[in-house]
Amino acid sequence: MKDKFIIGAHQSMDEGFEGLFNYSVEADSNTFQFFMRNPRGSKAKEFDYKDADKLKELLSENNFGKILCHAPYTLNPCSDKEYVREFAFEVMEDDLKRMEYFAGNLYNFHPGSHLKQGIDYAVEEISKLLNNILFEDMNTTVLLETMSGKGTEVGSKFEELKMIIDRVNLKDKLGVCLDTCHVYDAGYNIVDDLDGVLKEFDRIVGLDKLKAIHLNDSKNPMGSHKDRHEEIGKGSIGIDAFKNIINHPKLRNLPFYLETPLDNLGHREEIELLKSLRGE
Repeated sequence: MKDKFIIGAHQSMDEGFEGLFNYSVEADSNTFQFFMRNPRGSKAKEFDYKDADKLKELLSENNFGKILCHAPYTLNPCSDKEYVREFAFEVMEDDLKRMEYFAGNLYNFHPGSHLKQGIDYAVEEISKLLNNILFEDMNTTVLLETMSGKGTEVGSKFEELKMIIDRVNLKDKLGVCLDTCHVYDAGYNIVDDLDGVLKEFDRIVGLDKLKAIHLNDSKNPMGSHKDRHEEIGKGSIGIDAFKNIINHPKLRNLPFYLETPLDNLGHREEIELLKSLRGE
């Protein structure tokens, strides 16, 4: 039996949980990513259980893949300021409580920036946060996102992700989301040596920890450490590389989420292109 291509785009919460599903159908997708709250703030609307129940019903009826909630960009779990670290804890704890209502899905966050405090300091603070918010019977998998390495960003090297995971008690609740733009900008050659990059990831972190892919082209060359997303096939990664990524036997069964600079109709065109590259 042919495996299912799980592909979607980042969607707006402007029209609530049911709206997330409707936007996804409009984009011809079978999953989506979203922010539970303002991505550059902290406020979240009161949780609407009726709306949430409707989304759960629609996801089940339409055989959607795992949905992914993204933590706000404002969070920095390894800040040099205690109140910033506490803010990250409070927001992530609340997001995860909400995500448990949609059991069995994903929650992704940026590991943060150590602000010249050093990687050892950052790893200690990030793992401390995870040990405080992960719990035994949770059904949501929390993902560390691979980063581009701009400034003092943590997570641009597979070794840094491994250092965090090693210090987390409930490792089975933790995984990695690989962002194609980020890893390319970080210096991993997914264009000419995808097999080599995956082999290195497997050796350091373990492919069993890879749970999702952010599918983004890059406006900058490999190793630039810039993190500027481009439309699929229009950046320095290129269409052939994306064909290889979505069809790779070690990746093709993962959920893929677009974060490219397009509106919903633009994402529909990208998804149609990617489906054609999968032969669908």
